[in-house]
Amino acid sequence: MKKTLLLITATCWAEQETYYSSNTWSLCRLRTHQWCFLLFNVLLFHALLFGADFVEEYLLQPTPGVYTDGIVVDIREKARKLDLSNARENVSQNYPIANPDACRNSDLFLVVIVFSSTANSTQRDAVRRTWANQTNVQGFPVRILFFLGSTQTFAAQDALMTESDYYGDIVQSHAVEDSSIRSPREKTVLALRWVIAFCPVARFVLLTKDSAFVNLPAIGGYLLGLHRHPEDLYLGRVIQRESPDRDPNSIGYLPPGLYPEKYLPEYCDGTAYIVSQDVVRKVYIASRVVRAPVPADVFVGLCAKKAGVAPTHSARFSGEKHIRYNACCYHYLFSSAGMAGKELERVWVDLGQKGRRCSLLKTYYGLVSCKALTYLDKLSFFNSS
Repeated sequence: MKKTLLLITATCWAEQETYYSSNTWSLCRLRTHQWCFLLFNVLLFHALLFGADFVEEYLLQPTPGVYTDGIVVDIREKARKLDLSNARENVSQNYPIANPDACRNSDLFLVVIVFSSTANSTQRDAVRRTWANQTNVQGFPVRILFFLGSTQTFAAQDALMTESDYYGDIVQSHAVEDSSIRSPREKTVLALRWVIAFCPVARFVLLTKDSAFVNLPAIGGYLLGLHRHPEDLYLGRVIQRESPDRDPNSIGYLPPGLYPEKYLPEYCDGTAYIVSQDVVRKVYIASRVVRAPVPADVFVGLCAKKAGVAPTHSARFSGEKHIRYNACCYHYLFSSAGMAGKELERVWVDLGQKGRRCSLLKTYYGLVSCKALTYLDKLSFFNSS
């Protein structure tokens, strides 16, 4: 019996050796042009996956502009001189919960503004327990705050005040929370105004939503590695050549008389994007002259263009897409959209266990895996629709 087993085992090993040697021999018999073709495809595939950051940072950075447009020059000059620190008491009247001491750290590297609705306390708790449960990235201080609009009832306001007293991470504005386009746009402008008045020391500002996963360590590493002065930085997933809404019956109708151009300006998707402190001021000043009824992220793009600021694209931001989870993929990406509370917590726990063991090969496999699955999810969505 033992002899039979040994014979079978030896036969299997011999067959495997024959298989691998035959395949190795087949590879060795490839001609030079075939080897070149294989090598080119491997290099191209790696460049597409891992070369994006290098290309974006070193080759596709917006070049410093020479501004001859009088409006652009005027906006930039007003932004440079803007100082709301002496008017904090007047500014705070627009914020039922102003949280004026949230940015007491004079060395603040990054402030994160998370837009949330007053009713989303469960989602805010999930964010607090996961990616927002950090006070620094690579030793540099970070502050995470939830930015909300007005409540509808006294009971809801009391509950929000209790939450604010307990966590100390809420800023509330007078912006009305409804389904109109104006509401998120107004909240964005008020958030920028709050940053200028109460958090002028932060070098960078990240604006995001409570439904997103945000990878603060990866973002911090990227910002710390910038090889240029962090001015005019408007970084995110850039949307290009998007047509304005010309349907008169639509809530976002943009009449040609108000915006005659064929395409909207390039802008960063509003799920998550980063601006430097000077851009916060420039966009805020430009918002006084931009009146287009467009979504908040498009509005920021219009204001940025008015101020002579060009967006910088990073494929590591997911935009409005929900990326299928893979630990090494999420360890590399900056954001993923559409994350419910339970999924956020599950992903955070798993990422803490596996994310630190991501070699280059595992990251490569993870990116291929999550991008392919996300693409298949998108196809299945359209097929079901």
